Amino acid sequence: MLPSKYRFHSRGGVQATLRAGKTERGEKVSVVWAKNSRGGTRFGVTIGKKTLKSAVGRNRVRRRTYEIIRGWLGAQAERPQLDVIVILYSAEFREMPYGEFRERLVGLLSKTTKATHSGTKSV
Repeated sequence: MLPSKYRFHSRGGVQATLRAGKTERGEKVSVVWAKNSRGGTRFGVTIGKKTLKSAVGRNRVRRRTYEIIRGWLGAQAERPQLDVIVILYSAEFREMPYGEFRERLVGLLSKTTKATHSGTKSV
């Protein structure tokens, strides 16, 4: 599980990130991110009830996502100061092999950090 200091603890931060953030889109997954001035990086994962009806399934996908993020953070030499929301749009992530799921998510997270450092604007 992702340590508490890397997670959102209120709705306000999540809503502000969704409102003012930039989006990187992938196949059935999006990453919304915004720079923050809090001095650390925070992550949130969203998967809707319409996407995956079972709470057990949603929680499983959420835990897998946080584990991928934890590994990605450990591999970063320089941690960006971002607020990041991962939005999953497909129930197939529940049964998807871990390697494929990790590839998709790490690819989007890498695009996010590159856009942060280069100052380019994402759509």
